[in-house]
Amino acid sequence: ELYHEQCDFVCIMFASIPNFSEFYVELEANNEGVECLRLLNEIIADFDELLAEEPYKYIEKIKSTGATYMAASGLTRNSCDMKDYKHVTAMADYALRIREQLASVNEHSFNNFRLRVGINIGPVVAGVIGARKPQYDIWGNAVNVASRMESTGVLDGIQVTEEVRDILAAKGYPLTCRGSIQVKGKGSMVTYFLDGPRDSTKTNNIHSNTNEEKIVSVTNGNLDAPVSTNVTV
Repeated sequence: ELYHEQCDFVCIMFASIPNFSEFYVELEANNEGVECLRLLNEIIADFDELLAEEPYKYIEKIKSTGATYMAASGLTRNSCDMKDYKHVTAMADYALRIREQLASVNEHSFNNFRLRVGINIGPVVAGVIGARKPQYDIWGNAVNVASRMESTGVLDGIQVTEEVRDILAAKGYPLTCRGSIQVKGKGSMVTYFLDGPRDSTKTNNIHSNTNEEKIVSVTNGNLDAPVSTNVTV
């Protein structure tokens, strides 16, 4: 029997190290491919270990493929995960943290790896597929858009959709409007970059009503693009 579950408001993150492949090719040419893989394993293990920390308890690693790391939050039905959008802010904090972690790896290994991150929110289907090597995964348009946010992003940047931006801006996170970009399968989208950690002095209220419809009320006016109020996400 196929295990699957519909999850209505999941925050998805893709994080990649685009210049890692160049590093691998260079070391493989010098017969040091194993050392390269050992370093990649260290980086992924560092990302994994961060998820054991209390601030990131809402986040689950989905998988890592090569130098790309995928994680999601809001997959459980525990209502406290959704309270005050903590699963979204936790993902933003985690993205900032792994960028710092990679910088630390660079400092100790004398490398210049660059992180590129994309974040989106929306409904997904979660399930386990496979008979001999079953694997848990998530699917849906929200996942595809999160992947596009990563692939169309910039090095050292954390690119988010407008829906994510509305929540984070209301929570006091600094963001910059990138403007409209072309996204495969979606056409033109206005996206934003997460610039740093939240400033609690700029926090606005976000309310969720009883039927789980998410209403975001944003009054922060320091971004480059106009902000719509009472946005349904």
